[in-house]
Amino acid sequence: MREKSAAASNPDAMSGATPRSHIVVLSGAGISAESGIRTFRGGGGLWHDFRIEDVATPEAWQRDPERALGFYNVRRRQLYSVEPNAGHRALAGLERDFPVTIITQNIDNLHERAGSSNILHLHGALDKARSTADDALIYDLAGRDIRLGNTCELGSQLRPHVVWFGEMVPELERAEEIVRHADVLIVVGTSFSVYPAANLAFLAPSHARKVLVNPEIPDTVGLDAFECIGEPAARALPRLAEELRKR
Repeated sequence: MREKSAAASNPDAMSGATPRSHIVVLSGAGISAESGIRTFRGGGGLWHDFRIEDVATPEAWQRDPERALGFYNVRRRQLYSVEPNAGHRALAGLERDFPVTIITQNIDNLHERAGSSNILHLHGALDKARSTADDALIYDLAGRDIRLGNTCELGSQLRPHVVWFGEMVPELERAEEIVRHADVLIVVGTSFSVYPAANLAFLAPSHARKVLVNPEIPDTVGLDAFECIGEPAARALPRLAEELRKR
């Protein structure tokens, strides 16, 4: 692991942020873990208790839809037992001074509950269901479970509105375009181990200021262009937000 000072080896590090600067945030599981959401990987991660093949693939859904629904129902109930942390709230507060777009790998709604308004969910949303007959039919769950027999208006079973392993990421091209137009890119709470989302961080233009916030800075090729802050999001993001305003 490595940690660098805020401006180390980055010729753009001291570039300022004006009120018209477009801030793009790429958020991963780490920021939600600070609120108490269990991550998939790492110590105590969900994949230590469940096999991906049993609950989070199209094949798992075909074999045992009730088991897959149960896995996501439990996660959805847990979601409403936790709250956004200071990192989520700091990102939401940036909207008072800048245009901000959040691209998240997370399926929780903590960014929304913190007050952010422009959010792209790469991997879907835990608090929504969608039709198994028409992907365009998406329904708000408001914390409710999905059960066998719950159907869309076409009469087809509802499924979690999440991207399972082996499925395409439908919002990926849109996310790539957003990152390519960033003036400031903040990457928070990711280990750069989930692809293709991990590639997004390296698509920002050369003029953009790039900041990585994570308690452990991974040894990932290309991070020399980033200011690396080896701290939790709840501690680092409020300070970073204030610094952006001052610039």
